[in-house]
Amino acid sequence: MTSYADKGIKPAVNYEAFHHLLFWVGNAKQAAAYYITHFGFRYIGYQGLETGNRDVASHVVGNGDLRFVFQSSLRPGNKEMTEFMGQHGDGVRNVAFTVDDARECFRLAVMKGATPIREPWAEADEHGEVVMSTIRVYGDVDHTFVQTNGYSGVFLPGFIAIDGFNALNDVLPPVPVAFIDHCVSNQPDNKMVEITERYEQMLGFHRFWSVDDKDIHTEFSSLRSIVMAAWNENVMMPINEPADGLRKSQIEEYIEFNGGPGIQHIAIRTHDIITAVGNMKKRGAEFLYTPKTYYDDLRQRLKKSKVTVTEDLDMLEKLHILVDFDDQGYLLQIFTKPIEDRPTVFLEFIQRHNHQGFGAGNFGQLFRAIEREQELRGNL
Repeated sequence: MTSYADKGIKPAVNYEAFHHLLFWVGNAKQAAAYYITHFGFRYIGYQGLETGNRDVASHVVGNGDLRFVFQSSLRPGNKEMTEFMGQHGDGVRNVAFTVDDARECFRLAVMKGATPIREPWAEADEHGEVVMSTIRVYGDVDHTFVQTNGYSGVFLPGFIAIDGFNALNDVLPPVPVAFIDHCVSNQPDNKMVEITERYEQMLGFHRFWSVDDKDIHTEFSSLRSIVMAAWNENVMMPINEPADGLRKSQIEEYIEFNGGPGIQHIAIRTHDIITAVGNMKKRGAEFLYTPKTYYDDLRQRLKKSKVTVTEDLDMLEKLHILVDFDDQGYLLQIFTKPIEDRPTVFLEFIQRHNHQGFGAGNFGQLFRAIEREQELRGNL
């Protein structure tokens, strides 16, 4: 495991945060309802036939500062969306960043080799103006730069608020989450370094943290990972690839069922993971199982540590929440089962206590949990 102190030369543009993740799905209304029901998201905005968009329906849900947008085609013959979903299934099409200058982000990225998808454009309504531009770094995943200019509408220009979808949140327990912590991309074997170099060159990101197969492995599979970060480190993009193993790894399973590289999971920051996970389970969310032996070993390791975990370990065990720590602090994390029929996309919920790692101490346990699920699917 390696942490990197050198950020390189400060870029001329600023990536402030994740703005939203765009999913292309078969039925956007039902996908939005799924996240509202199981993960406690609230309905934020809508764009479709009623707002003058005759081609695509968009439903925006979120919690805290995070926003997921689900889009479906309204008409037959939308070749781009049909081909994407035929290849990848329902999945992340675009990871959008809030930036200080969308035009300059686009110019610099394209000048340095990024594929231009849509040149800078502006949209406006009575709540203000937003400037956006879109590029591609790899595969079928785009990045949109969003310059909000203090826009005060529900999401972006052209979106309207609809209240009825939030009625369920009046009767189900709330889920306290804050924002997107990081967003993980899976790549085929021997592609990880190439993709990280693209983020470094085209977007000005730097290496923040990495592990290799010596650190992360089980008796069956292993991975390598490099975390790329924007200068201020508010935007983190881990890039994974499989390493040689006796059986098919979770990364290889993802690549097979996703039909190539893409976004594997989204990590969501919470400041109260016990309440968040407990309430999500009451809402029907499914998480990976962690055996009792993990917590027996954890208690013994913590006795030798300088760090004190303030949360109730019995409650963490009951909820199957993992703990990783070093001499400075600790983090708590848990992973959902795949949220679609294809074993591709899943969510992570993470709480940090002076610990900026990514759970390397838990990867072995996580891999074994995923391998149990892979075996049930016949994919191990």
